[in-house]
Amino acid sequence: MRFISVAFALALSGAAHAGGVDRLKAFVIGAKTAEADFTQTVSDKSGRITQQASGKMMFARPGKFRWDYVAPYEQVIVSDGVKLWLYDADLDQVSVKALGDVVAGTPAALLAGDNAIEKYFSLKNAGESGGLEWLDATPKNRDTTFERIRMGFRGDVLVQMEMYDYFGQRTTLKLSRFSRNPLIPPSRFKFTPPQGADIIGD
Repeated sequence: MRFISVAFALALSGAAHAGGVDRLKAFVIGAKTAEADFTQTVSDKSGRITQQASGKMMFARPGKFRWDYVAPYEQVIVSDGVKLWLYDADLDQVSVKALGDVVAGTPAALLAGDNAIEKYFSLKNAGESGGLEWLDATPKNRDTTFERIRMGFRGDVLVQMEMYDYFGQRTTLKLSRFSRNPLIPPSRFKFTPPQGADIIGD
């Protein structure tokens, strides 16, 4: 799947003068659901853009999330807290996995997981750059896609995330139209494979 390594991300709210770590902790305590539009760009180690995409994402903590890619390809990533579905419309293919540790060490664990953030990440404030206040999160488990995750805040909202993998690639997510604690129907976190789709996994 083309965007299987996508980082799941959300806008955050926190104390007006708190650092990035405090903002994240306040968000985990206070935000039960959220949704936002996103744009995603993947760059190689030389800085050349290799992928671009956009769509809408949402989550309901703990463990439920949904990413709908609408351009340039139609793809859906859905978790009901137990299973994870990855649907590629062009390939008419669905991959199904037990959620388990699939998201450990990813932004999904930071934002849509339980309260045990520091069980999975080392967190530190990373100062200001480009008009944003940054937080660095390093996965404690090295058996993960990402080497390092950065979150950039403007005021009390997370507007950008940068994920660095072990191959030198950087995935940048920019968020807009953020809504904190909206009512999201439980059905949005269920996925029924289209009739005739090729299903891989459980």
